[in-house]
Amino acid sequence: MRRICLTLPTNRACAATISAIGEEAAYAAGHFGVEVHLLILDSTEGPVFAEHAQAARGIPAVPRVHVHHLGEADQRDFLQRVIRHAGLPKPELILDLMLPDGVSYGACTNRAFLIGAALGCRSLHRRDSDSRYQVVNGAPVFPVHQELTSIGKRAAEAAHGVTENALAPEHADKPVAMVGSSFVGELSVDIGEMYRLDRDVYHDVVSLWAPENWTDEAKRELVDESFRGAGSETFTDDHTTLALVDPMRVDMCNISFQQVHEQIPLPPATDTIGSDYFLMHLVQDATLPGVLHNRNIVNFYTRERRTDQGFLAYHLRYAKFVLSMLYFHHVYDRMAEARASLLDDRHRVRPLAIAEMVRESALLDPAENVRRLESLERSYRKLGGRYAAFAGTLPARRARLLDEARHDMEDFALLIEAWEPLMAASKVTDPRPAARQHGRDRR
Repeated sequence: MRRICLTLPTNRACAATISAIGEEAAYAAGHFGVEVHLLILDSTEGPVFAEHAQAARGIPAVPRVHVHHLGEADQRDFLQRVIRHAGLPKPELILDLMLPDGVSYGACTNRAFLIGAALGCRSLHRRDSDSRYQVVNGAPVFPVHQELTSIGKRAAEAAHGVTENALAPEHADKPVAMVGSSFVGELSVDIGEMYRLDRDVYHDVVSLWAPENWTDEAKRELVDESFRGAGSETFTDDHTTLALVDPMRVDMCNISFQQVHEQIPLPPATDTIGSDYFLMHLVQDATLPGVLHNRNIVNFYTRERRTDQGFLAYHLRYAKFVLSMLYFHHVYDRMAEARASLLDDRHRVRPLAIAEMVRESALLDPAENVRRLESLERSYRKLGGRYAAFAGTLPARRARLLDEARHDMEDFALLIEAWEPLMAASKVTDPRPAARQHGRDRR
């Protein structure tokens, strides 16, 4: 029986989301006959963790649905065993890249990739804690329906189950590596207040993630579509397209992967939004088929972002995001040039080719990033208030931020090179804590 991993990484209170994703797991098992491993990777502590544990225990028992709620101690135990079995040099550094002290959107999903493999799952389906499902006629609109309809099939076979086939015939024998959609609701990046305060400043800040040599018109187009997902589009009927999917059309709260995530990890950068979007670009650039559907997730903001501390932390993550793009645009350009040569004769990504591109990017002149930081600081000062207060922290952080952006790429290259042995070791490692490896699991 096919196994899938439906995963929810979280570092915030989200008991309602845990219950809702439990319903999606039951839907997948009931409608597609798959074995679903619902994996909750929980970085919360104390009362919030206890609330999550209660919500996980409260998910109704359903045939072929297995719930795994792992705190960071359990995740660390699993990673230590995997790294030891893989026999990698610098094991402490690898552990730090997989489970860092700071927030890392890429690292939490990388842990899900490895644990999903340990559970014997062929595909991984990711959701986010600050999102919920659309409801139509009283029923939730579950993305897993479209994901399981196509993921992993040969493109030629998947073409029979989609609304529209926009894939060139030359890709017909390749597997569908990604199925995804986007979101409706609030912007995926919390800068809506900036848009209301000053649209010119908003344009300047958002355009910083474009390559510096783009035309003004290209930057305006990027700003107009950035972080908005599907806007306010409400689900009515299914529409699916088989294609080389544009990364701007999908979001990590509504995504599934097969095969590609076992070959290449996500960047493990800390405190950097957007660090988990790399595989979307790789799938398109390497000419791997994907399916774009319209079962959009509803995005919302948690209260933590509204606090002064949350505001400062989030905008620091945005600053690190725009600095990371100097390097990622270089890698994306190189991957787009290489296209299908990134794949071997089994349509598998060549990791060493990607690692070489990433490592090459770390040698770029950081002058463009110096200008990015200067522009960001000017823009934030214009808005006044806590934006100006954040801007005031940037000069003292400048050297460290620039250095971290480069080191993040070096760390990413290192992790890519370590990924094959890590994945192989995961597949022969029991992900459960020792106390639950002898028949004492809840399911």
